[in-house]
Amino acid sequence: MEPFSSMAAPAQHSPPSERKPIARIWGHRNFTIYMVGSVPATVTQWMQRVGMGWMTWELTHSPAWLGIIAAADLAPMLVLAPFAGAITDRSDAARLLRITQAMLVTQAIGLAVMTEIGWMNIWILLFMSLITGFIAPFFSAARQSVLPNTVPRSDLSTAIALDSALFQLTRFIGPALAAIMIPVYGVGGTFASYAVGSFTFLAAVYVIDVELPKRPVNATRNIWQEIGESFTYVRTHQGIWPAFLLLTVASVFIRPVQDMMPGFAGDIFNSDAVGLAYLTSSMGVGAMASAGLVAFRGRITGLTRHAILGTIGLAISTLGFVASDMLWAGVLFSAFIGFTLNTMSTSISALVQCAVSDDMRGRVVSLYVLIFRGTPALGSLIVGIVSGSIGLRWSFVLSAVICFIAWLVVLPRRRNIAAALEVERS
Repeated sequence: MEPFSSMAAPAQHSPPSERKPIARIWGHRNFTIYMVGSVPATVTQWMQRVGMGWMTWELTHSPAWLGIIAAADLAPMLVLAPFAGAITDRSDAARLLRITQAMLVTQAIGLAVMTEIGWMNIWILLFMSLITGFIAPFFSAARQSVLPNTVPRSDLSTAIALDSALFQLTRFIGPALAAIMIPVYGVGGTFASYAVGSFTFLAAVYVIDVELPKRPVNATRNIWQEIGESFTYVRTHQGIWPAFLLLTVASVFIRPVQDMMPGFAGDIFNSDAVGLAYLTSSMGVGAMASAGLVAFRGRITGLTRHAILGTIGLAISTLGFVASDMLWAGVLFSAFIGFTLNTMSTSISALVQCAVSDDMRGRVVSLYVLIFRGTPALGSLIVGIVSGSIGLRWSFVLSAVICFIAWLVVLPRRRNIAAALEVERS
């Protein structure tokens, strides 16, 4: 009778709280709209990044200029990120996100028009990169402050990892589409695509309806005091400061390999824009696989171990990448770099977002963004100049050694880091 009873009974569905995190999270309306809107924007953002890098290489054939253009896009983050975080904590993060996204749409349109009418040169490209660089700190701080409020805190680590996974998926798709588009429509096509894609995210952030936590602002304190408070908070936190140390070393010394890819494709692997797309896309595939694993875990326990293992894996992968001039080997190790870098960075992001209090979120997250997005500008500039003397290969051999030293410094503190950061909150 038991089989008959089972057939006759109505279908049973697991309560939302009992579903696997990766399935449960799509039941949150705001998160779903947020993600669906962000995918076209990030796909086309990667198309634009490939387009800007390839245009720089075509105009100059200079690793130094590759570093300068990358630095122009990222360097303002070094100065503005702390202010962006403090302003985000004081204001409506959702409104700030809408304003900055609208500015990015306008900038993309400007790039496309300049290229189409034939005005583009390396100096205009530098200027347009600087515009992006000035907008990015405020956009990133607002985006990272809005995202946690699209889901309950119990699903926060999954949301962060899934956001990273989708970002990395676009990192694979974007360069592949750019490789198809550039030969047919030219580099300007990648800029026009970003104008359209970024508009979709602008529409999404107008549709979502999030309730942001109320953050009391002490009128007697100025913005400098709040910035100083965020640095003190990070410096005295037993988990955040060593995690940020690993992130800083990787961001300064290893992440510039991403901006140097046109140089590797042209000089080391003797390839063209298609080879560049393979190298960049493979890095995205590795990063996407890593983020997917973190998302499916659905918990923060053990992420400290992942971050530390990712650091040593990053050093080894970088050495493998520069050891050969065969494109297939470069593609393989580029994927390993993407996997290990994202394992470390996504784990640290999830740990910090879960550990930090709401009243400090904007400022602490802005420091994360400063490190992960801003310091590569400094690294790209340094590596670009150094590689002019000793070559791209030896520059990144040195970078891998520095990454290994940072791993040795943090490794003995792994238990204290885990105790401070791996705190589940309801």
